[in-house]
Amino acid sequence: MAQEKVERLQEILREMGSVVVAFSGGVDSTYLLYAALETLGKDKVLAVTADSETYPTEELEAAKTLAHELGTRHVVIETSELDIPGYKENNGNRCYFCKQSLFQHLEPFVQNGTYRHIVYGLIADDMNEHRPGVQAAKEKGVRGPLQEAGLMKEEIRELSMRAELSTWDKPSFACLSSRIAYGEEITIEKLNRVGAAERFIRSLGIRQVRVRTHGELARIEVEPGAMADLVGHSAVISSELKRLGFLYVSMDMGGYKSGSMNKALKLGGVV
Repeated sequence: MAQEKVERLQEILREMGSVVVAFSGGVDSTYLLYAALETLGKDKVLAVTADSETYPTEELEAAKTLAHELGTRHVVIETSELDIPGYKENNGNRCYFCKQSLFQHLEPFVQNGTYRHIVYGLIADDMNEHRPGVQAAKEKGVRGPLQEAGLMKEEIRELSMRAELSTWDKPSFACLSSRIAYGEEITIEKLNRVGAAERFIRSLGIRQVRVRTHGELARIEVEPGAMADLVGHSAVISSELKRLGFLYVSMDMGGYKSGSMNKALKLGGVV
């Protein structure tokens, strides 16, 4: 089944002819970039990474390394989500404003005629989640070839492993704003605090982590298998996160779950 989807992905990319890939360096955008290069050739593909307050420096450096390894032309542009009207208020449509701005920044790369389409790492799994950015993509004519081919996250990881991409088992990542509870204003101070907290926990050997913030409370999510490690380091984690400015530090007993902040939207707490 996965091979049929790969063939469909290749058909989609060939129909496009040439593409600008919104490249974050994550599992999905990396495989999309790889597939585009394999299908279209390096002259028909451009990877563009947006560097902003919500994108950790280590992720940017990883994206640069990946682009070099894949041999693609790679451009890094400077953006600022906090300057986007409606973004820092952090309502349920925050991601719409982010993606709308991102795609506007990418449009000049196709308007000069060198490339025909903008693509991004939307996957089939995403269609079952709260993804306001999908609407922004539709409005801008931006496409998600992985999703169009029906590829799921686990299939993409398997295909990435076969292609010997180092991202095949990379922990899932989302912008730092996704850590801040809806309705709370997003500030550079909060973003930096979350980023520092997650870097510290990862330095203890815990790969997949989210530090969700609810006012002065840090709610830490890790995978079930890492909970014992988190508890084992509880004293140093509590001390460091409080040093960073949190008043309370807790572990979510439900474990890591992508998009867990969206529960508030389902309960009708944020519009």
